Amino acid sequence: MAQPEPPDQDEHRPALTRRSLAAQAMGRIDPATRAVVAPLHLSTTFLRDPDNGYTSGYSYARPDNATVRECEAVIAMLEEGPSAMLFGSGMAAATAVFGALEPGDHIVAPRVMYWGLRRWLMAEAPRRGWGLAFAAMDDLDGLRAAMTPRTRLVWIETPGNPLWTITDIAAAADIAHAGGARLAIDSTAASPIHTRPLGLGADIVMHSATKILNGHSDVVAGVLVTARRDETWERIGMIRSGGGAILGPFEAYLLMRSLRTLPLRVAAQSAAAAELARRFCAHPCIGSVLYPGLPDDPGHAVAARQMEGGFGFMLSIRVAAGEAAAIDTAARVRLWKRATSLGGVESLIEHRASVEGPGTPCPADLLRLSVGIEDVDDLFADLDAALRNAPS
Repeated sequence: MAQPEPPDQDEHRPALTRRSLAAQAMGRIDPATRAVVAPLHLSTTFLRDPDNGYTSGYSYARPDNATVRECEAVIAMLEEGPSAMLFGSGMAAATAVFGALEPGDHIVAPRVMYWGLRRWLMAEAPRRGWGLAFAAMDDLDGLRAAMTPRTRLVWIETPGNPLWTITDIAAAADIAHAGGARLAIDSTAASPIHTRPLGLGADIVMHSATKILNGHSDVVAGVLVTARRDETWERIGMIRSGGGAILGPFEAYLLMRSLRTLPLRVAAQSAAAAELARRFCAHPCIGSVLYPGLPDDPGHAVAARQMEGGFGFMLSIRVAAGEAAAIDTAARVRLWKRATSLGGVESLIEHRASVEGPGTPCPADLLRLSVGIEDVDDLFADLDAALRNAPS
């Protein structure tokens, strides 16, 4: 799965930044038409050479596609990794990493993580012969205690959805590697604009590309980026190909469109989230605000060390009057949208405990907020009114 290389740069000019490369999709020009936007390749099959070879590099659409390769190259560039793989969803990407394990291998995963993957792990680990332990990943001693001689994968998520706990990526990588395990990280809520885990020691980075990478709530996708091309990476590629889990070319085309504005969207959404977090800290109807950008947040010091340019577009608030008031608040908003997902240009609000159901680590009084690109004063005024009019 070779991927296109970035355009050559004049040795006498400064190297281009990731923002500039993203804006131009790495500056590639279509050789046939000289178009500045890469074409959409929809073909499912490709012509063989007279000797039955495929000198074009493409044979069939299930394992590979030119539009997908172009998009993968941009994401790999943003994460500063040698190779990326796009999948049909974030869950397909994440489960492919676990699928590369052998029966008898042991996994350590976070207590606070995306609930869909947590539920999948709890159901599938016994069926596939994996050992499984959940640890508080902001407690490095707890992570060490959860390791066993059979641990082969440590999975972390930082910031951790929906409490936005912070894991020290470099320290977790050291612990995983010392125990003979790989470190994989769900970096969906950070994005490659704020955090580049491969440079901190992670082996694999996963994003639900449905979220901030795409940012327009019109594509379901997932992506993995590796620190190195090795046997495990090849195994994950076989899982994607054999299971037919590759992203479709049209979705990859839309995702490429979105990646070109990713740095601008992340900057705007993170700045708005930080401003809302500051304002909500003083709100009489809010008991606490969960956001790593706040100086008194338990994870702030680590986040400040491993994140750059902001602390993300996600925060949660705990409504002082409790669960009923939280649910009523979400029902009263007009500008915020009551919907699952995150990272879109429209701001979303959700009572997560209701969604996740029994066994959730999410407090019943918590509302999860995904901050979009609307005017921050409008967002605050809408939620402020909903909070003040909810029954106490």
